[in-house]
Parts: sequence; structure tokens; C-alpha cells
Amino acid sequence: MTEPDIDIFVIGGGINGCGIARDAAGRGYRVALAEMNDFGSGTSSGSTKLIHGGLRYLEHYEFRLVREALMEREVLWAMAPHIIWPMRFVLPFQKGGVRPAWLIRLGLFLYDHLGGRKLLPPTKSLDMRRDPAGKPLKPIFTKAFEYSDGWVDDARLVVLNARDAAGRGAQILARTKVIRAEHRDGCWSIELEDTRSGARRSMTARMLVNAAGPWVDQVLSRAMGHNGRPTVRLVQGSHIVVKKKFDDPRAYFFQNPDNRIIFAIPYQQDYTLIGTTDRDFGSDPTDVRISQEETDYLCSAASEYFREPVRPEDIVWTYSAVRPLYDDGASKAQEATRDYVLKTDETEGAPLLNVFGGKLTTYRRLAEHALEKIGDAIGVKGSPWTAGSHLPGGDFPATGYEELVDRLLGRFPFLADAHARRLVRAYGTDTFEMLAGATSAADLGALFGGDLYAREVEWLIAREWAHGADDILWRRTKQGLRLTTDQAHALEEYMAAIPARSVG
Repeated sequence: MTEPDIDIFVIGGGINGCGIARDAAGRGYRVALAEMNDFGSGTSSGSTKLIHGGLRYLEHYEFRLVREALMEREVLWAMAPHIIWPMRFVLPFQKGGVRPAWLIRLGLFLYDHLGGRKLLPPTKSLDMRRDPAGKPLKPIFTKAFEYSDGWVDDARLVVLNARDAAGRGAQILARTKVIRAEHRDGCWSIELEDTRSGARRSMTARMLVNAAGPWVDQVLSRAMGHNGRPTVRLVQGSHIVVKKKFDDPRAYFFQNPDNRIIFAIPYQQDYTLIGTTDRDFGSDPTDVRISQEETDYLCSAASEYFREPVRPEDIVWTYSAVRPLYDDGASKAQEATRDYVLKTDETEGAPLLNVFGGKLTTYRRLAEHALEKIGDAIGVKGSPWTAGSHLPGGDFPATGYEELVDRLLGRFPFLADAHARRLVRAYGTDTFEMLAGATSAADLGALFGGDLYAREVEWLIAREWAHGADDILWRRTKQGLRLTTDQAHALEEYMAAIPARSVG
């Protein structure tokens, strides 16, 4: 048999695929990953952007999942303190509400003690008549519980895993679609197509990992010819972003009469993020958009709590994604398991690992479990290593954000404070390399709007596979909230000319 080109080929550039590729490359496997669109452009950038244990999962007795997620919060915070940071959540309580106070206290007690919390502060009770958190809410909410979880820039978490995988030797193929994958001579023969140029190439691998998220069943049927029962339950989650509803740095956890919950979270300094919805989805995941019903639901649910109603005209942006949950036969979308399931198929020789479900918080542990199955299938290389690692730009103390901002302003005093803070939140210590040599704002090149300069755009093209304006505005920087349509068009035109200028 001819030696395959690589050991592991990963289909899917969401958080699970990039996390597996990074872990595998760090152990010495020869790895390639193909993503048909931009990294994190599906489910992974459409989340509520939380690193959390999943308080509501306790109601469904998912204790293993909650414990693993709680343990991961501080591990991930230490890995990437620029894009992950602690956040306090306020859970208003109303007598006669959906859940009795004793049940909430029990859940929060377990939340505080299941996961080995070290740096995150514990739960406490609030008198909302005195605490500033009560000011934006209706006066009927006189009591609340406050607990800890974390916030994450989800799309950056994905691309930083891809960057680190590439830095450890993985071949990372953006905008590359798997057309066909079949067994041949004891390995996988994979045909690939560049979705921009149409150019095709082929590659052979000892093992295939199907981490295509909502498209996992499509990959099985279209690329591999499998015709089994669907194994993924698609659940749509939508969010709205409105002008800032409160000044407090804490987020809110709202309980709805239908037993569902939504969050209201401070977002990008000037906005409030509200979500998510939970409803079954039966169409093409590529075309997912918020429905009028979901918009009305989120506005109505938030308005039950806020003194000032949330109206559709307050909305400045919406986003939707389809979560690929493992189909466990649950009757309601919100009851379907959020746990991940890994299934290996070796019936025809070359092994295949299918990845179902998962969440941002547990992606690193999912990758470790996937590597256990990969080791069983093709031989063990290396050992678990990611728990004590750093993602690019994250090599500073978990509590060192303010100090890093001060260092950046000391080195580049022409930066506005808000600009410096945004750059450190996105790039961490890499910001110093990005701005190297600049002595004034003029050295950063053209200003496209907000505080997005050409220097940052060119960095993202050269280092993070950014291809179009949407990649930069809505995934890597969120500056789309601040640029006009004309400014976004100017950025698109500028980026189209970049290849001829040989950025890198």
C-alpha cells in the first residue's frame, strides 16, 4: 500500500474541527483540515458567546456535561484571556415564577461546587431594590441571584485554534469543499474543490474525521454515499442586538413562562445582545435567518423584565445559526441533549470518526476524547497537552488584561483607549507585532470606519484567512456594527486588490 499523504483529514472548520486539528497536530500527527466557507461561519459564530456550565442543563440531569463544562471555564480562560473573560450573571426571581427559589438555590449550589472553581467568585443573593442591577428592570423584581460564568468571542476562538493548528504543521484549507471521499487501498481518497477558483486536487489519509456540524449527515450521504437514518437534530437559535439597554457590566438570565430562558448581555460597549431561541429546523443550514416569530418572541420575553420595552425598531443586527444536536429522540428542541457524541465507523477498512453535537465550552475536551478514538484506530501519538497551552496572543496571565492594555498604550500612545482595548481583546500579545513600527495613526493606513485601519485588515488577510469584508466585519472584529454600507463596500474593494499587493 502506498503511504497516505497524511494521517488525519478533518472535514469542517468550526470549533470542533479546528480543536481536533490543533490537538492532533500538537501530538505529531500529519493533519489537514478543509472548511468549505470561512472558519466559524456556521454554528460556531452563531452562539450566545458564553463559556458556561449550562445552568439549565441541570434540569435535564446532564450532570456529566455540566461538570465537564464547569471545569473547562477556568482552563479556557487561562488559555485565551484576551478573548475569554469572566462575567457575572443576574438571575431575577419573582415569587410564583417558573422555578421556585429552593430549586434555583440548589442549582446554583451545584454550579458553585461541581466544577473545581478557583478564580471565579461564588453565587450571592441580591436585593434588587438597592443593587444597581435592579435599575433597568421592572420594580416587581425585588430579589435576584448572581453567579459566575464566562464570555467568549466565539468566531475568534475558532480561527485562533486554526492558526495554532497551522503553526504546529497542519494544512489548513479555507474555502475548500470535500467533493468525494472513498475507501481506496486501505486509506481514504479525498477529492477537494476550491470554492473560489473551482480548482480541484486530491489527497489521501489514513483516517477521516467528519466534524461538519449541521452538514455532518450531508457529508455522509453526498460525499461518501451513506444512506442511513439521519443522526443530527437541527435546532435553530437566533439572537438580536439592540442599542444598549443598561450600563451595568453584568448580564441577565431571564426565565420565561414557557420554561425557556434567554440572556441579555452587554455587547461591544454600546449594545445589548439578547438570545437565544430554540426551535427545530428542517431546511438548508446555509439559509438560516431569524424569523418574525423569533424576533417577536425575543422582544416580548425581554420586555417582561426591562422597564423600557424592547421593540423591533431597536434592533441593529440579528444573527441565526443551526445547532447540530445528536438526535436522542427528545420531544422538544430545548430538551435535546447538548452533550457531544463521537462515533467511529471501521466497517470498510479505513476508519471514520463522526462528531455530533458539542458546545464551545467543551470543545477542548471533545478534541481530547476524539484523539483517544483516533489513537485506538490508527495508533497513539503524543499525549494530552492542550490544558496548559495558550492560543495565539493569549500568553499573558488570566487576570492581566488591564496591564496588557497599559503596556500597549505605553508602546503606542497615539491609540485611543477604546481602540487599544478592542485590539487587546481581539489579538492579545499579538497586537504588538501587528502594530510594530507604527508611531502615529497615519502609519496604520486607511481608516475604513469605526477604528478599523488597513494595518489590521492586512494582518487578518495574511494571518487569519480573511477573504471578504464579512469575514472581517462580522466574525473577526464585529466592526460591522459601526461601519456604514458605503464603508463596508470600500473595505470589500480594498480587500479585492490585496492579493496583487502581496500582503504577508
